Amino acid sequence: MNGRTVLESFPAGGPRGSWPAEEFARARRMEGLPAEVVMDLATDMFLVIVRGGDGSADAAACARTGHGRAVGGAA
Repeated sequence: MNGRTVLESFPAGGPRGSWPAEEFARARRMEGLPAEVVMDLATDMFLVIVRGGDGSADAAACARTGHGRAVGGAA
């Protein structure tokens, strides 16, 4: 299964010049998580995710850092 773990979500209509999703993803990468930002068009939200095959390594990393919830399906 091609799953992902959503670490956090941010509204797309943030203040001009503000990039909270990118800043959050950068902080998670500094912690060792391969975090990236994707757009969820259905909800108009930016999602900070970690992609994973079966999710076990990502789930362990998220548990270690205190972030995340698993979401099935392709991103």
